[in-house]
Amino acid sequence: MDWQNFVNTFWDNTRDGLALGSIYALIALGYTLVYGVLRLINFANSEVFMLGTFGSFVALWILDVPQGGQQMSALGLFGVLALSFALSVLFSAGTAVLLERVAYRPLRRRGAPRLVFLISAIGCSFVLAEAVGAFGAKRRDEYALPRVFNPNHEVFRIGGTVIQVRHLVVISAALVMMGLLSVFVSRTRLGRGMRAVAQDSETARILGVNVDQVVLLTFLIGGIMAGGAAFLYTLYLPATRYNVGFLLGIKSFTAAVLGGIGNIKGALFGGLLLGVVEKWGAGLFGGKWLDVIAFIVLVIVLMFRPTGLLGESLGRSRA
Repeated sequence: MDWQNFVNTFWDNTRDGLALGSIYALIALGYTLVYGVLRLINFANSEVFMLGTFGSFVALWILDVPQGGQQMSALGLFGVLALSFALSVLFSAGTAVLLERVAYRPLRRRGAPRLVFLISAIGCSFVLAEAVGAFGAKRRDEYALPRVFNPNHEVFRIGGTVIQVRHLVVISAALVMMGLLSVFVSRTRLGRGMRAVAQDSETARILGVNVDQVVLLTFLIGGIMAGGAAFLYTLYLPATRYNVGFLLGIKSFTAAVLGGIGNIKGALFGGLLLGVVEKWGAGLFGGKWLDVIAFIVLVIVLMFRPTGLLGESLGRSRA
């Protein structure tokens, strides 16, 4: 253990952990929403995120964005961000809706066992990743994206740590998206329908709730969150490849379980906690332990809190 390095990098790692944790949290919401409504682990959510990163890639390629956004006006920068976000969300949300209609809805109508849903989700995950890996001239190579924000442009300093525009954008945008989702689920008619189906789908159907519509909406919202995460990821780490969602998907699922899968606030808390603890652990034990720490934390928490830190289902949550 290198305590000196931990102290020296504490604020840098906290900053980076919060940014990375915000991305984990947005992806974790896709797992949490689908599980809360259907009791289904949608392992293909990681590829929903991956396709969103290619949406950003297409936007930046179309607009031919210069490195670091140099010589771009404020209006031009806004246009780049808007198109990049729109295509990321379109790619991810479209994929999520397609998965529900093609892979999961036929199984639900046939009353398939939950194990079949799980196998189907894993199969869809591999199909999407391998299809992208086999497509195009570069195939399995990494696709580099231009940095929209100048990495040398600092906004302010705190604790000796430089806060850049990308950190502020990633963290604040993620919190805004999660706040809007929380309000949607708790305050709108469609949100109440989602909670009703999560609590008891048959009773909700009898009371007039269109369960198929609610399930489709759940996948759509999960896809929007994954697309938002993809957009922020490409701003923060400007590169993507066919399997970029694999490890991030596993960690985001870990964050969802850590916070209490099925709980919206739990996904937020779990994502931020996981990101920060990962970075702190890397500062203490070295970067090679970064991926190990996430799962050690999960095991320790579940030993004492089997339902997660904020374990509560979507159907009972007022969030």
